[in-house]
Amino acid sequence: MKDKPVDVAIIGAGAAGLITAIGAAREAAQQETHLDILLLDSKQKIGAKILMSGGTRCNVTNERVTPFDFEGGPKHFIKHVLEAFTPDETMQFFKEIGVELILEPTGKYFPKTHLAQTVLEALLKEVSRLEIKLTAGVKICEVRKTNDYFELTSEDKKFKGLAKKIVMTTGGLSHPTTGSDGTGYSIAQKFGHHRVSTFPALTPLMTQDPDWKSLSGITLEVELSFYKNRKKQCSYRDSFLFTHFGFSGPAALDISRHFAASAQEELPEIKVSFLPNQSEESFKKIFESIQKNNSEKLIKNFFSQEFNLPARFVEVFLKKNGIDSLLSVGKMSGEKRCLLSQSLFHYPLEVSGVYGYQKAEVTAGGIDLKEIKVQTMESKIVNGLYFAGEILDIDGRIGGFNFQWAWSSGMVAGRSAARSFAS
Repeated sequence: MKDKPVDVAIIGAGAAGLITAIGAAREAAQQETHLDILLLDSKQKIGAKILMSGGTRCNVTNERVTPFDFEGGPKHFIKHVLEAFTPDETMQFFKEIGVELILEPTGKYFPKTHLAQTVLEALLKEVSRLEIKLTAGVKICEVRKTNDYFELTSEDKKFKGLAKKIVMTTGGLSHPTTGSDGTGYSIAQKFGHHRVSTFPALTPLMTQDPDWKSLSGITLEVELSFYKNRKKQCSYRDSFLFTHFGFSGPAALDISRHFAASAQEELPEIKVSFLPNQSEESFKKIFESIQKNNSEKLIKNFFSQEFNLPARFVEVFLKKNGIDSLLSVGKMSGEKRCLLSQSLFHYPLEVSGVYGYQKAEVTAGGIDLKEIKVQTMESKIVNGLYFAGEILDIDGRIGGFNFQWAWSSGMVAGRSAARSFAS
C-alpha cells in the first residue's frame, strides 16, 4: 500500500471478501464517485475454498433460504441481512457477471458448467473491471486505529499501509490450509470484540467401530436425529456415506455441529433411521406379509430386495444385531422382529467425535453479532470497522446456505462502507 490511504481495505479475498469489494465499488459508481478499494489475501492462490466447494462444483445458493437454515446468532439479524441481498438478487448478480445457474431437484443452485472455477473467474473478472486492487500473498496480522485511519501491518512486516475503512472477511478456522487460521478473530478481539466459542461444523463424524468402517464407500438415505440429555433436539434426512474413519455425506455433516457443540455430560447421542421412507408400522406389515407368503426367504434377501439396501450393509447390520443373515424370515420370532425394527429406526450410532477443522466446511461460533450493526455490518465498538462472512457467529446447513450468507453479508458490508463516504 502506498503512503496515501486507501478508502476501503478488505482483509480476506474469499467469497465474502470478493463480493464485499464488488458491492463497495458498484455502490460508489452508482453515487458517481470513485473509491480506492484494496482487497488483500494471505494466500497467493485466491479463492481456494470456492474451488473446493460443492465437490468442486460450487453450490452458489439455494432455492429457499430462511433464518432457520442457520445456527449461531439471532434469527432476526440473519433475516435482515438475507432480505438486504436475497437469493434472487444473488442469482441476478451472477447472471450479470456471466454465470448461468441451474437448479437441481435438491433445491441447490450450481453453475451450468458444474465448475467452481467458473464462479471464481467471473468474480475476479468483475473485481478487475471495477478497478479494485487485489493483492495476494500478504497476511495482515496487525491492525491498529490511529485517529481516523487504520494501520495495517503484514506478518513479515514488509507490507504497511493505511485505510479509512476496513472490512474483516478473513473467514474462520475451517480448512486452515486455505488461509482461514483464526487471525481475523485476534484482530477483532484486540479492538474489543468478543468471540463466541468456535468449533468445526459441516464436518464428518468419527467412529471407532470396525464394522461400520468396513462399509467405506457405501451410501444410504437416512434420517439422523440428535439427542441431548436424552431429549431429541433436531433431525436431518439426507444422503449418508460410510467412510474408512466414520460417517460423512450431507446428513452427517449437518448434524455434526450439534454433536461438536455438546459437552459429554450432556449425553450427546445420534440415532439413525436406516429406512426413512418407512415407519415401524409399515415395516411390520411388510415383514408379516413376507412371513405369510414367502416364509423361506432369507432375512438378508428380505432387506436387500424389499428395501433396496446394499448387501454389504445388510450383512453388517444383521451381524451387529446378532442375527444370522442366512436365517429365513419364517423362523424370525416376533420378539426378534421387534428388536430388529427398533434397531432399524432408532439405532444409536457409535460416534466418537467429529473430524475437526481440516475437513470442516464452515466454522460455528465467531464474532458476536450483538456487537455488529445489523443495517450496515459495521462494528458497534469501532467506527469504520466492518465484518462479513464466516468470521461472524453464523453457520448454515449444507446446500448453499453458507455461500448465501457470504454474498448477503458481504454485499451489505461493502455497500455500507461505500455509502459512509457520502454521509
